[in-house]
Formats: sequence, C-alpha cells, structure tokens
Amino acid sequence: MTRLTVHAEHGESQPLLGTRDHGLITRELDAIGVGFEHWPAEVALSHDADQAAVLEAYRQPLEQLERKHGYQSKDVVRLQPDHPDREALRAKFLAEHIHDDDEVRIFVEGGATFFLHAPGKVYELYAERGDLINVPAGAKHWFDTGVEPNFTAIRLFTSPNGWEARFTGDAVASRFTAASPAS
Repeated sequence: MTRLTVHAEHGESQPLLGTRDHGLITRELDAIGVGFEHWPAEVALSHDADQAAVLEAYRQPLEQLERKHGYQSKDVVRLQPDHPDREALRAKFLAEHIHDDDEVRIFVEGGATFFLHAPGKVYELYAERGDLINVPAGAKHWFDTGVEPNFTAIRLFTSPNGWEARFTGDAVASRFTAASPAS
C-alpha cells in the first residue's frame, strides 16, 4: 500500500508524519510542488514483457497524457529480483539529483521508494501500482529500487532526451534508506 513518511532532513529517528491516506499524501506532496495521483494501471504484464510490450499495453492512456502535457519521450524501468544489474541500477539512482525537466513516473507493477528533499525535510514516498508521481524540474530527489526490486514504471519527459540527472553532491541521501513496503 502506498505510504508517505516525512522526516526531518537530519535523519532524527522519529518521523514527523506517517500516512497511507491517499488524500493526505496528495496534499503533503502538493505543498512541495510534487504531483501525485491515481492512474489506471490495470494491464497484467507477462514476466518477460520488454519496454515495447509495456508501452504498447498502456499506449492509449499514455497518448492522452502526451497530448495533454506535451511529453516528448518515455521509457520503462523494469526491475525484478533476478535482474543481473539490479545492484548497479540501484546505486545509480541513490544519490540526490535534480533534472532540468519534470520527471513523471507511473507505476504499473510492484513498487519502490522516492525520496524528495525539501527545505528541512525529506519526504519518503513508497509508490506502487497505480501511482503517478510528477517530480518538478529542479526538485532534489533520489530513488531507491530496494535490495530485491520488483516494479515496472513508465517514465515520461517533456525533453526528447529523457532521463538526464545532475547530481547535487549533498550527502543527505546517505542518511535515508527505504523502509520495507509492509512497514
């Protein structure tokens, strides 16, 4: 189940907020400029579905989003516990970074954790199937796939170049790791 935990940025042990309430999650993220909504992710994908198969399965709703928001590129991140590069891919996303473009991520299977760094706080969002998150350009964040990743996410960008990160060099991400989905 989708979960938001808000921490003081220095990593004190007691969270400032913990909730699974979708409306409260939406309001908390909206307050820092991050979009969050439910998206119909109802297609069952085969275990070996590649990027083309995932994009085709969701072609119609993706085309609607592209027309509405002007997205020019998209890709799929699909990681499962047996993926041979899961550790390297996890490490790639764990450092705090920003983008010059909004990053829209739609979870169509499983789940993983976004961390959003706002002044004085870190927002830990465990997002799962049916969650759409829009991290605005310039927002400091990082992404934790988990030790045993199991998710499929479609990423949308207004830039034709797709995912391009600029790493901040801030060590804040090293103070936070994703909680298990059940906690």
